[in-house]
Amino acid sequence: MHHLRFRQVHLDFHTSPAIPGIGLAFDKDEWQNTLKAGHVNSITLFAKCHHGWHYHFTEKGRLHPKLGFDLLRAQFDACKEIDVNVPIYISAGLDCMILDEHPEWQCVFVDPNTLNTSVASPLKPGFHRVCFNSPYTDYLCEQIKETVHLFPNCDGIFLDIISQPECCCPHCLKVMRENGLNPNIQKDRQRCSELALERYYQMTTAAATFENPDMPVFHNSGHVTPGRRSQLKNYFTHLELESLPTGGWGYDHFPLSAKYVKTLDLDFLGMTGKFHTTWGEFGGYKHPNALRYECAAMMAFGAKCSVGDQLHPSGKLDESTYDLIGQAYAEVEQKEPWCDNVDNVAEIGLLTAAAINASSSRDIPGDIGAGRILLEGHFLFDVIDLDADFKKYKLLILPDDIHIDNKLKKRLDTYLGRGGHLLLSGRSGLDDDGKFLFDVGAECKGLSPFRPDYVRLDESIRPDSVKSPMVMYLPGYRIKVKDGKSLGDVHDTYFNRTDYQHFCSHQHTPYRLEASGFAAGVMKGGIMYLAHPVFSIYRGWGCVPVAEYLRKAVRLILGESSIETNMPSTARLNLMNQPENKRYVLHLLYANTVARGGNINVNGVTSRGMIEVIEDLNPLVDVQVAVKTPKEVKSITLEPQGTPLPFEKDEQGRVVIKIDRFTCHQMVVMNY
Repeated sequence: MHHLRFRQVHLDFHTSPAIPGIGLAFDKDEWQNTLKAGHVNSITLFAKCHHGWHYHFTEKGRLHPKLGFDLLRAQFDACKEIDVNVPIYISAGLDCMILDEHPEWQCVFVDPNTLNTSVASPLKPGFHRVCFNSPYTDYLCEQIKETVHLFPNCDGIFLDIISQPECCCPHCLKVMRENGLNPNIQKDRQRCSELALERYYQMTTAAATFENPDMPVFHNSGHVTPGRRSQLKNYFTHLELESLPTGGWGYDHFPLSAKYVKTLDLDFLGMTGKFHTTWGEFGGYKHPNALRYECAAMMAFGAKCSVGDQLHPSGKLDESTYDLIGQAYAEVEQKEPWCDNVDNVAEIGLLTAAAINASSSRDIPGDIGAGRILLEGHFLFDVIDLDADFKKYKLLILPDDIHIDNKLKKRLDTYLGRGGHLLLSGRSGLDDDGKFLFDVGAECKGLSPFRPDYVRLDESIRPDSVKSPMVMYLPGYRIKVKDGKSLGDVHDTYFNRTDYQHFCSHQHTPYRLEASGFAAGVMKGGIMYLAHPVFSIYRGWGCVPVAEYLRKAVRLILGESSIETNMPSTARLNLMNQPENKRYVLHLLYANTVARGGNINVNGVTSRGMIEVIEDLNPLVDVQVAVKTPKEVKSITLEPQGTPLPFEKDEQGRVVIKIDRFTCHQMVVMNY
């Protein structure tokens, strides 16, 4: 397994041919001193950018027309002199320059509704996508081979924008004909895209490793899709989780992505950015406290750190950026000994719909909602796919829309037979006819015709502040309890809001006072079923009482939890095992994220809308955590302070930890 360093910078350098004087301000001593000030020990440098230009002397591509020397060689040698690793970046999926010469290599997009085709306009600013079924891939591989030959001691090849849309270019049409695929059928076009991607992975990985079979290789798609373990095993040596909170990913994307990746046998980086928004922003800076928190979160969830920057065309590193990075990376450097070679400790497995449905989307509502409930409720969990070992977990959660085929059904039956617990919601747990696949103590009568409807929950899962019927924004299934325990009653509306005769007030038709006779959920033995797509509802509406209901539901079916804390839902915790050092490391995180900005359009310039930011890092005080560990704890210290911490045990045998206060990130190291 390729072992990564902790403090990396991803130095974008997508540079227009219309800009003069490329690299003329590069100064080796200044470059080295700036990286040292930033506590950087690895930096990804550019061989070729999205515009299609190279930044080293090349026979297989084109040197940037405004560059007169080998900039990459100068940067590379300067880094190696001060023991800074250098992975090399090559744009793979976008290339404006070559598409000017070979427009027939460009993707031809298809409208699935009309079958009309289009290509990116050459008149609008923006990058253009190549097709991996075209000869472009051969052209790219020659460039990769040249780069690893010129820089044999580089620390990896980073290939970017790896995806293949449905395409009907001449090359894809040829592939479809040869494979008996019909371009008029979306499923066949998608299969052609899969073939193009497989061709790309095989050819480019072989090119990157043709001189050195141990050359690290990473293919970036902006998100690691769960359930593609064979692809990761065959073509990736490590992972880099692109997740810029202010760039559209949000602050909960990274921990959930890391919770999945940590189940794989690959070292990985978290990748944020120094930008206020996202890639390509010159002069945009996030608050130093935001970057401190983001780097701490990467370490807390098992990752090394990478911060995205963009180099000025002059070749001069930005002083303010490396002051910003240096504040965060100075802390990372102190904490590294407790964050390397760690394993996640989990008692809940969240089976992601992305793996079941082979979806590359990073925003599947049920997955995101369930993940947020578990993060906010301070549960110990993994995000898992179908290759996971179910018996590791006390509880499996299948949120909202998990299709259970015969193979998965047998595995779940075995898991339940061994004493496991199962939480199902919405469509999960139902067969194609809408019947329950498991004995949940109820029968299903189909999907409710009412939207919305309301639930008056059983006291075991009821939010503390709500005793009345509570609105459910998406329709649920009609279930009649037989021999299970009802988890509350459904109240129907008087009618749906459908026309001028059937509406009431501004939004919802109110609920009927009498219960409908259908249940909000049911529990029998080790299985709980919730009738609504509750995790999607939480993802979409963010209702706090719904969150309280779901946290209580998880605790009810889980039983005695291995961890409890008085930290607020905005805090985060994670427990890692560091077996080589015989210690557990409990990470506590806290920052207030605030949505700022909004949608405006001034003189044709449109804002990005609301952006979730961090400015203030307020301390948490009087923090208490009770945690039950597999191995007996002998001593505890706060790190990196090195402060011994007294502890006691409660009636459940959990270690009770009390911390007067911490700010942003605290590691509690439990030696066994």
